[in-house]
Amino acid sequence: MNKKNMATATETPATENAEKHVEETPFEAIASICSVLVVGLFILTFLGQNFVIPSGSMENTLLVGDHLLVDRITLSPPAKWMPLVHYREPKHNDIVVFIKPVMDEVNGEYQYLYLVKRCIGIPGDHIHLHEGIVYINGVAQAPPREGKMTPASDPVFLDEFPAVPPVAQPGSTPESWAIDFPNHLKDGDLVIPPGMYFMMGDNRHNSLDSRYWGFVPRENIVGRPLFNYWSFDTPENQYEQAGMGAKIAWMGHVAIHFFTDTRWNRTLKLMH
Repeated sequence: MNKKNMATATETPATENAEKHVEETPFEAIASICSVLVVGLFILTFLGQNFVIPSGSMENTLLVGDHLLVDRITLSPPAKWMPLVHYREPKHNDIVVFIKPVMDEVNGEYQYLYLVKRCIGIPGDHIHLHEGIVYINGVAQAPPREGKMTPASDPVFLDEFPAVPPVAQPGSTPESWAIDFPNHLKDGDLVIPPGMYFMMGDNRHNSLDSRYWGFVPRENIVGRPLFNYWSFDTPENQYEQAGMGAKIAWMGHVAIHFFTDTRWNRTLKLMH
C-alpha cells in the first residue's frame, strides 16, 4: 500500500467518528430544548417580562401595539442572593409597570390587570392638579415631553384634582376610593401615604389612573420598561377582542402586514 492509500485509510475512520460524535440523539435534542425553555422561563419570571401596550393612555410616549421588555429586578425588593444588583425605589417620572390595585371585569371574570403609567407621586408628596398642570410639593411640573392631550369627557375632574373629588362610578372609580379619598387631603393637596405611589398616564385626558382608582402599593410595582423591542400599528380596541375568530383574524393581519405596519422608527427603541 502506498503512502497516499495509507493516508486515506487512516483518515476515513476518524472522519466517520467525528460525524457520529456531532450527531445529536433525540433525547439530547429534547434536553437542549428544555434547557432553553427553562432559561427563558427564568428570565421572564424573575428578570424580565413582556408587556404589550393595550390603550392610548400613555400616548405619545407609548403607543398601542408597542411591545416592551420590562426590567423586573431594579425596582424589586432587594434580595440577598443577588447582592450585586442595583436596587432602588421608584422615582418621580419613572415609567413603571404595576398591578392595578382594584380588580376589573374582563370577559365576565374579575381580574387584576397589569398597567403601565408614569410615577407622579411618591410617599410623602403633596400633589394637586390645577388647570391640567401637576404640582408636587407646591412646584409646577413640566408636562411629559411626548405626552398627548385628547379631549376629555370630564375635564373639570381631570384638570382640577383633588379640588373636584372623584365620584364612585362602576367600571372606573371604585366606591372604596371615593370614601377613603378625603382622608388623604391636606390644605388642598392629596398627600401620598407611606408605601404608596400615585400614577398617571401621559395622555392625561384619556387615562384611567390614580385619580380614578387610588394609590398603588409598593408591592404592586412590577418593574420598568427597558426598551420597545417591536411596535406594530394596532387599533386601540384590538386587545378587547376575546373571540378565537377575532384573534386568528388578527394574527393573519399581522402576518400579511408585518413589514408595512411595523413602526420601524419605534422598534428597538430604548426607554428613558
